[in-house]
Amino acid sequence: MELDYDRLVAARKQSAAWRLLKADNAAVILSFFNKVFVEQGARSIAGAELVERLDGELFALNDRLGQGTFPESAKAYLDVWSAPGNGWLRKHYPADSDAHYDATAAVEKAITSVRSLEGRSFVGTESRLNTIFDLLRQMTFGTETDPEARLAKLTRRRHEIDQESERVEAGEVDVLDSAALRDRYQHLARSARRRRGGCRRCR
Repeated sequence: MELDYDRLVAARKQSAAWRLLKADNAAVILSFFNKVFVEQGARSIAGAELVERLDGELFALNDRLGQGTFPESAKAYLDVWSAPGNGWLRKHYPADSDAHYDATAAVEKAITSVRSLEGRSFVGTESRLNTIFDLLRQMTFGTETDPEARLAKLTRRRHEIDQESERVEAGEVDVLDSAALRDRYQHLARSARRRRGGCRRCR
């Protein structure tokens, strides 16, 4: 979609995912939906169970943030979130059963959007900076003509490797967290896509 003004205004009015992102309670909606439908992998969940889970979530938030932060009942919030004007939950009645709820595609889009913003804003910068610093080191070393200067750099690098080896032997192992690992995978995937695209243009 082109990001011109009129199309963005229309999308804001028509998109259920956009309405979710700008909702007053977007933080609790997204965090709760992510926990139930993404992390726990629920597809269709009984209304009574969903009310019970949301009630526990609201109780914990009110206890931490102050009573009255979320004044409505869990059932009242679910009624709003599943209302036709919002379209974030689909309420249906399986045969011989009480109400069940499914998350709609708008929920997935909203959660994906928030995750992509977080990754690009914080972790993505780290990956790009690491690449830039590595390239700068290669350029500096690759253009050095003084043998003594090259030897000094190699000695310094060997000393750094020896120090890291000692830390590993002592059990001090630095590992990437899930966010940093995901960022490096995304960076690798983007680089691979650009390379494939370049190769296609060359043919």
